[in-house]
Amino acid sequence: MENKALNLLKALLEIPSVNSKDRESRVAEYLADYFQKHGIESRVQYLDENHANVLAYIPGTDSGRRMIWNGHLDTVPYGNLEEWETDPAAAVLKDGRLFARGASDMKSGLAAMVYALCHTPEPPAYDIQFIGTCDEEKNGLGASSVLKDGMMDAEYLLVGEPTNMSLGVAQKGCLWLEIRTKGRTSHGAYPQEGINAVDYGVELASGLKAYVQSFTSQILGASTAQITMIQGGVAMNMTPDECGIRMDIRMVPGLTKEMVLEKAEELLLKEQEKEPGFAAEFAVLNDRRAIEIDSLDWLPSTLRRLLQSYGYEGSDIGVNFFTDASVLDRAGEKKILLFGPGEPSMAHKPNEYVSVKKYEDAIQVLQKLMRQKMPG
Repeated sequence: MENKALNLLKALLEIPSVNSKDRESRVAEYLADYFQKHGIESRVQYLDENHANVLAYIPGTDSGRRMIWNGHLDTVPYGNLEEWETDPAAAVLKDGRLFARGASDMKSGLAAMVYALCHTPEPPAYDIQFIGTCDEEKNGLGASSVLKDGMMDAEYLLVGEPTNMSLGVAQKGCLWLEIRTKGRTSHGAYPQEGINAVDYGVELASGLKAYVQSFTSQILGASTAQITMIQGGVAMNMTPDECGIRMDIRMVPGLTKEMVLEKAEELLLKEQEKEPGFAAEFAVLNDRRAIEIDSLDWLPSTLRRLLQSYGYEGSDIGVNFFTDASVLDRAGEKKILLFGPGEPSMAHKPNEYVSVKKYEDAIQVLQKLMRQKMPG
């Protein structure tokens, strides 16, 4: 198994799929062909010239139960090549680790799922819908497109994101919020005659940050909010009458987009009580809800037992980054678990790698998971 499994991962790593730069559809085409060569029904779902999903369906012995397996096809850019000790576009094996961009996030999880599905001699205990999605690292175009095809009829969703062989039972949601503020210009020497759109905007954003950070989770810690972009001002000696602020907000379960927007409007009213001429508008640029599954539910419990049989703790972890799971289950109806061999600490960094042993163990764990009957 080792050489074939490693060859699949190497092949995927050496198909460039940097988001907004390369043709992610090449990965989809490669995987569709791989599935078909192993007798599994699959197809490529093209979105445009560069973007495509790969879809495969594996019937199980219990056709009344289904699980969705998901992984994304794209990677982030390589970054500063001088910080890499190897070529990020080439899969390099060294000291039991495979180095390349996407090795952890998340082509190892993707390859482990595909290999497990294609190299299990008996059918799974339940139907499996495999969904390989494009554009996860930016806009979630692939996941949004899948929703239109009505393939999400399943109780469980397993996502192959890097968890270092732990159980990702919780995931922070992500809200990218744009605040556009308006005030009034004045001479810099007479600020009292103007309305400083930057000052009021930053004050509004600070109040929103304090509100967001008051929401905490035992496994994820506190929600976070920060200004990541700001633009405003006319000249050094003029009170700014406009300001654009963008915030990156990461929400624990219990905090939603609607709650954040409601608080933003409340804070705006308070600012307007101090200065009626101040105005602001809010726009949501990205919205991914927080996710959490009961640690004692069937899926994490079963995976934990299987992992422990291979010497892993099977411990629960939370992840702060967003995934396609938030898009694939916008209504919050599914039980979602993140699990993969990748190292979350190496995601988006130079010298990204995955442990070959963990990759191979993940395949065997997934193959055994396929044979476990769902309750009910």
